[in-house]
Amino acid sequence: MSQSHFLSLPDLAVRSAGGAVVWANDDLFAEKENLITPGPATYRPATFGHKGQVYDGWETRRRRDAGPESHDAAIVRLGVPGIVRGVVVDTACFTGNYPPEVSVEAAFVYGHPSVSELVDNTHWTTIVERTGVDGDTRNLFPVATSRRWTHVRLTIYPDGGVARLRVHGEGLLDPQYAELPLDLAALENGGRITACSNMFYSSPNNLLLPGTARHMGDGWETSRRRDAGNDWVEVQLGGHGVLDFAELDTSYFLGNAPGAATLRGRDDPDGEWFELLPRTELQPDTRHRFVIGDDRPVTQARLDIFPDGGMARLRLFGRLTEQGLRRVAEKWSLSG
Repeated sequence: MSQSHFLSLPDLAVRSAGGAVVWANDDLFAEKENLITPGPATYRPATFGHKGQVYDGWETRRRRDAGPESHDAAIVRLGVPGIVRGVVVDTACFTGNYPPEVSVEAAFVYGHPSVSELVDNTHWTTIVERTGVDGDTRNLFPVATSRRWTHVRLTIYPDGGVARLRVHGEGLLDPQYAELPLDLAALENGGRITACSNMFYSSPNNLLLPGTARHMGDGWETSRRRDAGNDWVEVQLGGHGVLDFAELDTSYFLGNAPGAATLRGRDDPDGEWFELLPRTELQPDTRHRFVIGDDRPVTQARLDIFPDGGMARLRLFGRLTEQGLRRVAEKWSLSG
């Protein structure tokens, strides 16, 4: 994998995907929760609070204890447990106060562990060895492990500030939920974007985030087309399943919602696409729901919008087939 290839995968830790910073040993200057804020960090020079310059990131106090092992740390619960393919330690706007070195560890803890359990009784596996980083830089680290993780721990040596921690990877559906009706496109159920025609304004990964969009920037929006074509996005579903209904949500898109959309599916990466939803007019700022009247199983879906515009969310509800259930169990065992 190239140094930056993993960046096309969704951020499993971002707050909008359900991530949380559950612990840090110190965040005197800037709150630990900023690590997983959606969007890039912002900075306004000479903006001081009662603790000093205000930073949009996590910043610890200056350590006065000696020794090469002196460090600070923060633990992030992934919003989407899964396989981590790469990590970004972004020191944006931290120039004279960034940590010279960092490391990242990961753990899988089933259920809903307490902070004390994570800090005192959890086995952590190193996925990014202790290494040097640059200030005001997106420091990229590909990750080779194929195991599933629920938490990551960022350690900085010895102290300083990090603007954002991005944990890119693939969600992995828990087999204990696999027999339930599911949104098979959702990130948390293993869905992921595999291709799209245009992502000028915002990422198509936003389509698969949990919950409703908070504003227009929390969806997928393309540039304005000046030709006879149309924009589209393809989704790898969480498993082999049969769809019951779809939700195409244009919330917050007023003058830039698509005029119409189609939905197609296929059961093989090289197979023919077949129609799930014919070309249908869409309304601005509306959650559209459509019954899918086709019981053919699918592993991939394709949404075409006409001619361009923005979509807040795409939901594809259905059930896994017996083949899909077996495959989810296999993925779970292989990533254990």
